[in-house]
Amino acid sequence: MLVGIGLMPHGNPVLEPPDGETKKLAEVLRDIGRAFADVDSYVLVSPHNVRMSDHLGIVMAEHLVSWIGFEGKELPGEWETWRELAEKIYRNEKDAGMPVVDLNFASLRGEYSRWPLSWGELIPLQFLEKKPLVLITPSRGVERADLIEFGEVLGRTLEEEGEKVALIISADHGHGHDENGPYRKVKESEDYDRLIMELINENRLEELPELPEEFVKKALVDSYWQMLMMLGAMRVGEFELKESAYACPTYFGMAGALWVRKS
Repeated sequence: MLVGIGLMPHGNPVLEPPDGETKKLAEVLRDIGRAFADVDSYVLVSPHNVRMSDHLGIVMAEHLVSWIGFEGKELPGEWETWRELAEKIYRNEKDAGMPVVDLNFASLRGEYSRWPLSWGELIPLQFLEKKPLVLITPSRGVERADLIEFGEVLGRTLEEEGEKVALIISADHGHGHDENGPYRKVKESEDYDRLIMELINENRLEELPELPEEFVKKALVDSYWQMLMMLGAMRVGEFELKESAYACPTYFGMAGALWVRKS
């Protein structure tokens, strides 16, 4: 059963917050970890793992191993894939006609079935108790309607599980907040981030698909596509927003939000 959803950033500042807003964001992330302390597993959707132009990926490798941090930040560790759930998600998505592939490396199973993790997964995982997980990668080249449908199929698959599962969406938002940053300063980044927080806090996420494509592109985000998947998954039940926070201590915006299943 899908018991809750956590929207979690993957920027280094949440690990060592430099200001009050980022400290508040980090506390929300810790609350997400506490809220999901009793779940059996996570499904983690990350934009910084394998990247495919027009397919979504489900990682089948049994061992998920820390490989690359962001800006030199090392976060060692190893996590295990819940292979049975990963296979079930893959079969159901494939049967629904979704553009999805299964991913493995070196060996089908066992010690050498290993897969690298990036900061996109490692930073959210620092706030979560270690549990088995399923890693899924979004794609910017997949149609919006398909991303939402993928999320709906994912949500229904998790509903069939007797185990309690939390969905974790790894996402940072506009990357054009600083004139001295790598993408310079663009107004759309600020506008996008403000709008995303409004949609979250005012329970208006159903408006996500209406955002103009050119606006999303100019805002320089890596959150939109996996949030569409999240929107689809949310449709399996009623979820209540418990808390949220936003911070932008550097050139990219970060947000955290916790939704729990209504009884």
